[in-house]
Amino acid sequence: MRIDKYLWAVRLYKTRSIATDACQSGKVLVEGNSLKPSREVKIGMEFQIKKTPLVYTFKVKELPNSRVGAKLVADYLIDLTPQEELDKLDLLKIGAQAVRDKGTGRPTKKDRRIIDDFFA
Repeated sequence: MRIDKYLWAVRLYKTRSIATDACQSGKVLVEGNSLKPSREVKIGMEFQIKKTPLVYTFKVKELPNSRVGAKLVADYLIDLTPQEELDKLDLLKIGAQAVRDKGTGRPTKKDRRIIDDFFA
């Protein structure tokens, strides 16, 4: 199975053309090297996907015959993304909430709670 078809089948990308574009632009890596969309996927193969600001790591468990349902993705794919990478996403969410645009007025009660929790 081609890597672009696999990425689409296990729902990492919404369409196959988006998966193909990701491969061509160097966002899908194996051992630090970018892949062509026609690269064959094998069971046990590990690959990384760059979705700014994170780098997700996955391992191929099985090869699906066609696109699978969301509940069945775990049968075909193992997520090996380190917790440190996932923590980056939480920091970005917190950072975005703490920044207020000039002229937006006073923070609401909810905003103050979020700011207090962040600095506590």
